[in-house]
Amino acid sequence: MGEWSPVPQEGYLPIEDHGLIGDGRGCALVGRDGAISFMCVPRFDAPPLFCSLLDRHRGGSFLLAPEGLRLSRQHYAENTGVLVTELRTDTGVLDVTDAFLLEPGAHLEEDAPAGRGELVRHAKVTQGTVDLTVSVRPRGGAEPERHVAGWLLACPQQSLTLGLTASRPLPDNPCTLPLREGEDLWVHLRWSQRQGPYSGQTVASCIDDTLGAWRRWSAHVVDDTARPEMVRRSAITLKLLDHFENGAIVAAPTSSLPECIGGDRNWDYRYAWIRDAAYTVFALRRIGLPDEAGGFLHWALTAAWRDGRPLVLYDVDGRPPPAEVIDTELEGYRGSAPVRWGNAAVEQIQHDVYGEILDCAFQWAATGRTLSTDLWHRLSRLAEQARTAWKTPDHGIWEVRTHGRPFTYSTAMCQVALDRAARLATRLNLPGDATTWAAEARHLTERIIHDAWDERLNSLTEHLGAAGGLDASLLALPLRRVVPADHPRMIATTRAITERLDAGDGLLFRYLPQHSPDGLDEPEGAFLLCSFWLVDNLAGQGHVDEASELFETLCSYASPLGLFAEQIDPSDHTFLGNFPQALSHVGLLSSAVVLARAQRGLRPELSTHAWFQ
Repeated sequence: MGEWSPVPQEGYLPIEDHGLIGDGRGCALVGRDGAISFMCVPRFDAPPLFCSLLDRHRGGSFLLAPEGLRLSRQHYAENTGVLVTELRTDTGVLDVTDAFLLEPGAHLEEDAPAGRGELVRHAKVTQGTVDLTVSVRPRGGAEPERHVAGWLLACPQQSLTLGLTASRPLPDNPCTLPLREGEDLWVHLRWSQRQGPYSGQTVASCIDDTLGAWRRWSAHVVDDTARPEMVRRSAITLKLLDHFENGAIVAAPTSSLPECIGGDRNWDYRYAWIRDAAYTVFALRRIGLPDEAGGFLHWALTAAWRDGRPLVLYDVDGRPPPAEVIDTELEGYRGSAPVRWGNAAVEQIQHDVYGEILDCAFQWAATGRTLSTDLWHRLSRLAEQARTAWKTPDHGIWEVRTHGRPFTYSTAMCQVALDRAARLATRLNLPGDATTWAAEARHLTERIIHDAWDERLNSLTEHLGAAGGLDASLLALPLRRVVPADHPRMIATTRAITERLDAGDGLLFRYLPQHSPDGLDEPEGAFLLCSFWLVDNLAGQGHVDEASELFETLCSYASPLGLFAEQIDPSDHTFLGNFPQALSHVGLLSSAVVLARAQRGLRPELSTHAWFQ
């Protein structure tokens, strides 16, 4: 249980003072002040129903909190995605339990819908008395209509009609209800077209069903890792970002949370990046959750073949997201405009997508799954595209908004595509030019080792050929088996990145914009994933104690709920960027597995190692 903390009486809550709930279709952030301040339903990338996180005056929120709130804290019901917020006043304590309801008997490992399209908020006074405020204010306003069971709220901006019911009469919206110790209030918000609020069930039994579904799924998470409690929470967080029905995994559930307070680095992350999703399923497989890999692979290949080549990102249906637009109505988190919807990165060329998909297929097949003839045909075509793609400049893993460059990481992922295609063809006796693919993969490794090397920096750099700056994405090369962690040039690169991209206290910048122009002339926070990559490199170079110490430092930066944002402000360790961020949690899972196995003297990837012989 976390410590009680004062609740700010005005302005914006820190990003880290929120918890995530969802149902595999949509999701919401619940603040430590009792407000749902960001919520997109019926799907992750829908127009937000509430987004006071991006404008406390005009964004709209769903508030369930006592008047005179002074202190609060939050925790998740053990091993679930159900959140409890405790709120203290001078006269009493109120517990609020929040859950997106799941179907009775739902099995979250299956590619099937599990959400009911319903949110339940249960407020109960555990000490003293409180005056409870109930306020449902969708962004853009709503047209209310009173019904016997409660209210209907027509929300034209979201094209939704909400059903709002409660266990006590709500005389108005907003309203205040006096409650004494032991008394409670159930508030039920429905956006689905289901008949009746509970389909014959009580709200309490619906909550029990939801708790049960989460616990059945999370019971599969292995516990022989470093910090198993954080591993389990990260796994649940990643599952909350998973579109249960088709395997798409969004990068984060929010848009436009700034990477620099007051700056322009505000992006919409409510979409599925091929790269982020591939990293996620790779991490989930390593902790005992292999089924997500198959769902993602099918989704990614279906999406890629709609356009003949894979795009960088898609919406959850596997289609290009809408054009990036600026929302001039919202002021942005702490005044950090612009607020953006859509993401222009979809128009970029990023060659790493070939390797991400082939590596995911490789992991899938190497652990006993079958590749159909049609699936292999598609995969081998991707390998052929990778043979030449690396020769063309692209925008790289960091999606720079400048002209394309010959990024080392992109070349490395083309190497991965060719290497994995060759190994799949050889191991499974599949058609294709495995000999040529393998030879070209080796050639790309040599190109990286020699052409990306800078004698002056004593490091590999971001570019092949022309001089480039240091880039923390190079720490991913050993993780993808492109260059061994203990290769002399990888050791030197690790040292150079640690020294020159150091943000203090174990944190790293992903690059320095003054040396690696990205089209945005402003600073950003430290990129958390890069520090987890450093943990893995240190362990791979035999510095297990140093790696363990760094890992513990990074774990200490988690929010009280065990969640991570994309970036951390080095000056005060507050969160920056969209939240919670899938890749940050992927980094934790990877490092937890690597450390546990390194400490026992085992290879971190024992299950697929034989396929690399």
